[in-house]
Amino acid sequence: MNWEGIFGGLSPASFFNFSFLGKYGGYILQALGYTLLLAVVSVLLAILPALLLAIMRLSKNKLVKTISGAYIAIFRSTPLLVQLSIIYFGLFGAVRIPNTWQLFGFIPLSRFIPGVVALALNSSAYVAEIFRGGILAVDIGQTEAARSLGLPAWPAMKLVVLPQAIKNVLPALANEIITMVKESSICSTLGMAELMFAAKTVAGSTYITLAPYTVVAVIYFCINYPASKGIEAIERRMRRGDRK
Repeated sequence: MNWEGIFGGLSPASFFNFSFLGKYGGYILQALGYTLLLAVVSVLLAILPALLLAIMRLSKNKLVKTISGAYIAIFRSTPLLVQLSIIYFGLFGAVRIPNTWQLFGFIPLSRFIPGVVALALNSSAYVAEIFRGGILAVDIGQTEAARSLGLPAWPAMKLVVLPQAIKNVLPALANEIITMVKESSICSTLGMAELMFAAKTVAGSTYITLAPYTVVAVIYFCINYPASKGIEAIERRMRRGDRK
């Protein structure tokens, strides 16, 4: 399609001057893949640490509970951009990843891994509270019944409480992935070629100032809005199943 012929007469400041799509459309789609990969991998990596943190928060051991609470407080009370900068320039400034290492041939691991680590550490603090709420939502009678059958505390948690808690938190975990799709845009500040970075690059290269951001906004909306509606449908179905 001749995008320049269709939109070339519009002002560079127009929201609808999409003449750049012919040249940069593939680059934006590549950035979309980078964004989705960042979001999904970050949340998946956050789940196990978050579950451990949630169990630690519920521990009767004051030291264990304090360590978990301090981690959650630090990562929930400081900006993600600050965390990302410390991890990128601090941790991965000392532990260098070769620039030649790439994932799928276009994602440089020297930027992708620090981004995933920062997002996962941040997400684990929020997911930990989701898990803690899910565990506390399980009726205490379930634990008491398991203990009365002779199960020790950890097997009772693993075999009885956690399966029910995970069912409770699945919609919230899906919402966390949606949130992470949006939060991943902060990685653009460090040159990670996700959607926001792609929009900045296209705007800087073509001097078309608004339309690249319009395209990226539409892409984010097309991902997140249907996903949020799907999650609402799953929640309604789960509530109906619980009532039965």
